[in-house]
Amino acid sequence: MEKQNEKKLGGFLGFVEKAGNKIPHPVVLFIALAVIVILVSALGEAQGWDVTYFDGRQGETITVEVKSLLNAEGLNYMFNSAVKNFTGFTPVGTVLVAIMGVGIAEASGLINTGLKKVLLSVNPRFLTAVVVFVGIMSNVADASGYVVVIPIGAMMFAAAGRHPIAGLAAAFSGVSGGFSANLLISPTDAVLAGITNEALNAVGADYTVAATGNWYFLIASTFLITILGTIVTEKIVEPRLGKYTGDYTFDQEPVSEVESRGIRNAGLSLLAFMAVMGFLMFAGGDNAILKSAEADGSMTLNNFLNNGLLPMILLAFAIPGVAYGKTVGTMKTTNQIVAGMSTGIGTMNSYLVLVFFASQFISYFNYTKIGTVVAVNGAEFLKNINFIGIPLIVSFIFLSSFLNLFMGSASAKWAIMAPIFVPMMFSLNISPELTQIAYRIGDSSTNIITPLMSYFAAIVAFAQRYDKTAGIGTLISNMLPYSFAYLIFWSLFLVIWIFIGLPLGPGVSLFL
Repeated sequence: MEKQNEKKLGGFLGFVEKAGNKIPHPVVLFIALAVIVILVSALGEAQGWDVTYFDGRQGETITVEVKSLLNAEGLNYMFNSAVKNFTGFTPVGTVLVAIMGVGIAEASGLINTGLKKVLLSVNPRFLTAVVVFVGIMSNVADASGYVVVIPIGAMMFAAAGRHPIAGLAAAFSGVSGGFSANLLISPTDAVLAGITNEALNAVGADYTVAATGNWYFLIASTFLITILGTIVTEKIVEPRLGKYTGDYTFDQEPVSEVESRGIRNAGLSLLAFMAVMGFLMFAGGDNAILKSAEADGSMTLNNFLNNGLLPMILLAFAIPGVAYGKTVGTMKTTNQIVAGMSTGIGTMNSYLVLVFFASQFISYFNYTKIGTVVAVNGAEFLKNINFIGIPLIVSFIFLSSFLNLFMGSASAKWAIMAPIFVPMMFSLNISPELTQIAYRIGDSSTNIITPLMSYFAAIVAFAQRYDKTAGIGTLISNMLPYSFAYLIFWSLFLVIWIFIGLPLGPGVSLFL
């Protein structure tokens, strides 16, 4: 046991973990970060820190000044917005809604039996790759990866007799680190392409970027991130974690006949539910029930995908969970169903406390505009050093990864950076699609190590389910190897792609 602890706490990653966990609880770190933001904001306003930039979403030039939290307006904001910051923090509702469905499925025994069935069908050698790959693919459904794939990844590793936090890390690396990789086109592709086009329109460029502009590279990146995530998990993260000695246990009994029948009934109920959802989403074409009108008059599922998907995920777990529980006898009454939801919510008690303070810190940071000032000044710095070609592209990737530590939103950051870099690189004959994918590589690579990422607090809470001593230091130390690997090898992959001269998407050239 001592050797395992030495391995876990040795070296640079061990230093990061020990330093990060020196603070008694992650709540204290978020309080400390909030205090730092308050003090820096007061200094910034006193010194007159400001920036002027063209906003790619609003289509206008904006001047932003750092706002103090230590004046009358700032103090009023902190007190009057505290509850709204907490209740309006997107991950709160997302996590709690989804976890109720997961709680029913777990309490009924469906998840336990289902994982045993999956492990019988998946070659153990490919388990890590499957977890990372599913995490990447879950990005199509936005937040579902954070609230479903990451906890399931931890459970799958536990069921296989492996360290559950290694499974959590592998899934997190796919969901968040691989945010800009996928086999399918996601809403994010359309959002970023729209901002890129606004940046081009602002300078009168006769060029349009499609949502599929990075598709070929995203497909190839899916396999690259799956391979990198698998190697980092099995060669670095899992060995340093050592043998799991926590109190989380997984039923290792073989699947019984009644459990197999329960799995069959759960599967049939899920198929029926998906058939109903498919009808609501697609039957009647543009007149489908769950489609709604966009600003341009087109009928799409965007509103449902952004707002209605989580209730669907709740039902996608709850309905099969009840069907399984009715079959095996673990869900005989409605009281047991409600108890399952309550148990799921109960596991998130510490998360709710943590996220209250995390939401205040993130809200303060956004209010003061410190992140915007850092982002614009960083962009101007890179613009002024006069790099060209591949050195410029690689520098842009690393700048994007650095700025991601200060601004969590991919679209908000791109709205600031696109009007600066898209025209600049366009004038150097670098296609807007190449500029956009370079940004996406940097943005994705450091998602997994910044507390400003909105779901970061939730991942810490998930880790504490398996290790009550886990803190922010634990999570960051285990995610750093993924972040470094993704940033370095993904950047190198893009450089090789450029040298070969492959198109980034259908009909898209690297250079003009």
